Amino acid sequence: MTGLSKRFGDKVAVDAIDLSVPTGSFYGIVGPNGAGKTTTLSMVTGLLRPDSGTVTVHGIDVWKEPERAKRSIGVLPDALKLFDRLTGAQLLYYSGVLRGLDRDTVVKRSADLVTAFGIDDAVNRLVTDYSAGMTKKIALAAAMIHSPRLLVLDEPFESVDPVSAANLIEILQRYVESGGTVVLSSHGMDFIQRVCDHVAVIVGGHVLASGTMDEVRGEQTLEDRFVELAGGRKAAEGMEWLHSFSD
Repeated sequence: MTGLSKRFGDKVAVDAIDLSVPTGSFYGIVGPNGAGKTTTLSMVTGLLRPDSGTVTVHGIDVWKEPERAKRSIGVLPDALKLFDRLTGAQLLYYSGVLRGLDRDTVVKRSADLVTAFGIDDAVNRLVTDYSAGMTKKIALAAAMIHSPRLLVLDEPFESVDPVSAANLIEILQRYVESGGTVVLSSHGMDFIQRVCDHVAVIVGGHVLASGTMDEVRGEQTLEDRFVELAGGRKAAEGMEWLHSFSD
């Protein structure tokens, strides 16, 4: 992405961001609430039109050739909206068919995804009845069914239990090892440091640091480096009342 910008009224959400994501990388995006992470990822995936700038995916301009570009992209957005009056099986089926896959391929891939994601017991229930974690899993499965070259995931493990998260991480790591690219945002610094090989720190709509994990964090943990870039730790002054209990 080059010169990517987005304004909402008087607020600049993303300010001329330049970022290059290497093919075959596991790329983490970190930043405080309101930093512009979701807005950036929405523009990258064709969900939100930028005010200026360009986004290319494998040489294809996302906003000049959106249909062609989106064939290469699987997306799990933050504001998760699904056709939740379908069963999980139906959602996977239509996700595959709408991506141009034939019926036999969709059925085979759906079975593989259901098994890998551990959602066998839920696949014939309506998605509206799923828990938050189960909804994330079926949405991620739907994003992967057409075997995209790029997966863009906004807070993919929020509300997902630790065992399921570990299984999903392994699936994504194998996907990256085979040449796929994952871009994900998360507030979990330890998680990003553990699974990602590249990272970008976004604060106030600007990229403050980007590169390999070692280049960005240096000799520090990613959390300490992030806090330093984001303005440092704030002392909890004026909170003495909290130490005098009401009873």
